[in-house]
Amino acid sequence: MSHFRPQRSPHLAAGLVLGLLLASTAAVAETVPPPPLAAEQHAEQRLVLSTGTTVTDEPIRYPCGAPARITAVEITLQPGQQTGWHMHPVPLFGYILEGELTVDYGAKGQRTYRKGDGFMEAMNEAHNGRNTGQAPVKILAVIVGVEDVQGSVPASPPARAR
Repeated sequence: MSHFRPQRSPHLAAGLVLGLLLASTAAVAETVPPPPLAAEQHAEQRLVLSTGTTVTDEPIRYPCGAPARITAVEITLQPGQQTGWHMHPVPLFGYILEGELTVDYGAKGQRTYRKGDGFMEAMNEAHNGRNTGQAPVKILAVIVGVEDVQGSVPASPPARAR
C-alpha cells in the first residue's frame, strides 16, 4: 500500500498568508478615516459680496431670451482717467483689485470703492467711474449677460438733483 502524502508548497502557503494580509489591510483602510488636513492646507475664504440689488438699490434681473454669456474683463485706469458715461443692460459684478475708483451716479450720488471692495454695478442707469487715487486702479468686471448683448453701452450724463 502506498501512502500518499500531499506535498505542501511553500509558495502556496506564502500566497495564502499574503492574500489574507492584503484583505485585512484593505478592510482596515476602508474603516479608518483619513487624517484631518493641517491648518495650512485649508483654503482661506472671505465673502466679498452677497446681494440681490445693485449699488443703486435696483433688483438684479438676469437677462433671458438668448444663450448665457459670462465675460470677465480687467480694466485699468490711470490716476485721473475716467470710464466715460455708460450703463449696463445686464448685471455686472465689479471687484477692485488695486487702487481707488469713484463712481458718479448722477442724482443718486457718488460712491468710492477701494482695493478689496466688491459691488453689483447699477443697471440701466448712466454712471461714470474715475480713478481718484494716486496709483492705477485695476477693476475686475464680471458681466452676467447673454450672447449678442453688450455688457456696457455709452450713455448721456444723467440730470442732477436740484
